[in-house]
Amino acid sequence: MAHTVVIFGASGDLTSRKLVPALYNLTRSGSLPTDTRIVGFSRTPMSDDQWRASLRETTAKHCECGPLDDASWSRFAAGIHYQPGDIGQPADFASLEARLGQLEGGAEASRVYYLATAPQFYEPVVSALGAHGMAAETHGPRRIVVEKPFGTDLATARALNDQLHAVFRERQVFRIDHYLGKESVQNILALRFANTIFEPIWNRRYIDHVQITVAEEVKVGRRGGYYDTAGVLRDMFQNHLLQLLMVTAMEAPVRFEATAVRNEKVKVLDAIRPLALGEVADAGVRGQYRGYRDEPGVPADSQTATFGAVRLEIDNWRWQGVPFYLRSGKAMSCRTTQIVIGFRQPPLELFAEGRRTFHREANRLVIQIQPAEGIQLHFHTKVPGAGMKLRLTDLEFSYSREFSGRLPEAYEPLLLDVMEGDASLFARADEVEKSWEIIDPFVQAWGGTTMPQVDAYEPGDWGPMASVDWMAAQGRTWFDQCPVLT
Repeated sequence: MAHTVVIFGASGDLTSRKLVPALYNLTRSGSLPTDTRIVGFSRTPMSDDQWRASLRETTAKHCECGPLDDASWSRFAAGIHYQPGDIGQPADFASLEARLGQLEGGAEASRVYYLATAPQFYEPVVSALGAHGMAAETHGPRRIVVEKPFGTDLATARALNDQLHAVFRERQVFRIDHYLGKESVQNILALRFANTIFEPIWNRRYIDHVQITVAEEVKVGRRGGYYDTAGVLRDMFQNHLLQLLMVTAMEAPVRFEATAVRNEKVKVLDAIRPLALGEVADAGVRGQYRGYRDEPGVPADSQTATFGAVRLEIDNWRWQGVPFYLRSGKAMSCRTTQIVIGFRQPPLELFAEGRRTFHREANRLVIQIQPAEGIQLHFHTKVPGAGMKLRLTDLEFSYSREFSGRLPEAYEPLLLDVMEGDASLFARADEVEKSWEIIDPFVQAWGGTTMPQVDAYEPGDWGPMASVDWMAAQGRTWFDQCPVLT
């Protein structure tokens, strides 16, 4: 069956930086189905050839694949088409449907509608698709891809789901989070469920706590106007961080298919202990980097958090008593995304030279998502020489060392999954709403007037000192290390 990918917001940044380079890479590797058309829709007046020329220039700039291959690009560009139109004009959707019918030649074809627009345009696009019968599956599958943010709180997330479900069935809706397209995130499932050495210790008996960190080195910059209305909780926690938590904490699905995988992820969210507004202060720390209020579009008295750390508890048999620490921030020491599994101390310290209360650093497993992807296991070994002096050392697995060639960019496998109808790595409606139920109390408390002034931290730090003190009060320390793999 032929495939048609319709991109709303075709002249936007997401299309040129991510979507088209990903589709080109799939063509270059031979993974994109041969009979695939890409149709752009936006207000900018352009012809097919003009859009192709523009995309060649931007793809050459943003594609992490080296110089463009002329033969691959020619093959790819032959399937690129452009339809000018305004989302606010119903007649333009009629013209789009006529153009799609002409390109498909009346044959059955799978269509993917990709919303690469600002969130305020989601509802008018969805409504127009419904009004023109473009969601009906009489001539092949019809699927819609929605980019985050999926709402700004629980109420808006529910409203967005209602708008989508008024036109599309849930099985037609693909809510995309590019983090789940990263090889190392998917490798967590392989690490846990394809190896007998990890799963038996992946529980409260052996694990003391889990840290999930998404650190960004860059400042807010020109995004100040948007960021000040979102903050770190909406920007990172409800989507990326909770997705990583679910993959880390979920039970093994009965089979590796969409419904089974997503059921297990939702069970994790169901088990997270709900927090009342009064409990949030003890369950998190917020911070703001010095100089944030000088960024364009940011109020001089802004209390918006650019750093956040929260503690969540999962009340089930596997994880009871094991805190999950989620942390993210702007203007931090480096760019890294990592999951740190902190194991318990041995029940008896044999090598402490009589100091029975002495505790060395515990074993830990570091799963690095970016910038380099891989896994590192930290364990104690004896230092050569007299006595039993121990040192923490490591074993590591690196994708770049073990596998030759370029790793697929995160959007590549996700786009293929949409075309094939595999929703395993996409968020379901109930998953999105439950995520907001968990994060909303923090958003409300941190945005309230009763909270103390937000703690400041210097750009290049790992957040405010209050975060260090907060962890120390719980008998733990942050794993503040820039990428362990390079």
